[in-house]
Amino acid sequence: MATERRAETVWQGDLMNGSGTIQAAPSGAFGPLDVSWASRAEEPGGKTSPEELIAAAHASCFAMALSGQLGERGMTAESLEATATVTIDRVDGKFSVTSSQIDLAARIPNADRAKFDEAVKAAETGCPISRLLNTKISVDAKLL
Repeated sequence: MATERRAETVWQGDLMNGSGTIQAAPSGAFGPLDVSWASRAEEPGGKTSPEELIAAAHASCFAMALSGQLGERGMTAESLEATATVTIDRVDGKFSVTSSQIDLAARIPNADRAKFDEAVKAAETGCPISRLLNTKISVDAKLL
């Protein structure tokens, strides 16, 4: 069964000086959030960017996928703190997302290290956002 989610963006002006907003629709879970070119290429200045939103989506997707993988291996996390860092760079003269690095701190009582490592790898490749991104994805996972 397919599930759809929607977000809406309104943009005004040219690329360099224009700005816009993005918001979740129809859930209203976030937004409207301000977006601009400067938030992508320079300092955010209180505005977000598509890459920051992708990083947020990837971090949360990975944490949920890992939670499921841990459960399949008989473990439950006390906490999973996932931070995704998305890099945008020029490739063949065009801006591209070139990587997504996930840093994870996991607190799992009585964790089995081998099973934890298996779960991390399965979440890294199985999270739907990881599967969406056609880029190098790496995970640095620490079991606390």
